[in-house]
Amino acid sequence: QVQLVESGGGLVQAGGSLRLSCAASGRTFSSYAVGWFRQAPGKEREFVGGINWSGSSTYYPDSVKGRFTISRDNSKNTVYLQMNSLNAEDTAVYYCAARVQYYSVYASNYDHWGQGTQVTVSS
Repeated sequence: QVQLVESGGGLVQAGGSLRLSCAASGRTFSSYAVGWFRQAPGKEREFVGGINWSGSSTYYPDSVKGRFTISRDNSKNTVYLQMNSLNAEDTAVYYCAARVQYYSVYASNYDHWGQGTQVTVSS
């Protein structure tokens, strides 16, 4: 069983940066891929990036490519989402999710979810 806790959200001005963390419990976390998603009020949950179990592969949709970077430190059971050049459209609750080995762009493919952390970008 894997439990996930996000942190690092907050209020930031447009053009600023934030780094979110996803801390996991469980000895087998290094065998899990992690996806980051976000959900704004009234909108569908959106995939914003994924990293495979080893950290050797990442993927980002066009909406965040070049601005968001995912990394992981398996010795700390933590995955990070570095967000740069933030704009008002990035305002949402951000979630991390885990599934075995390889990430997926589909939320329904993930078995474990964190509670989310709010990111608000002021313009």
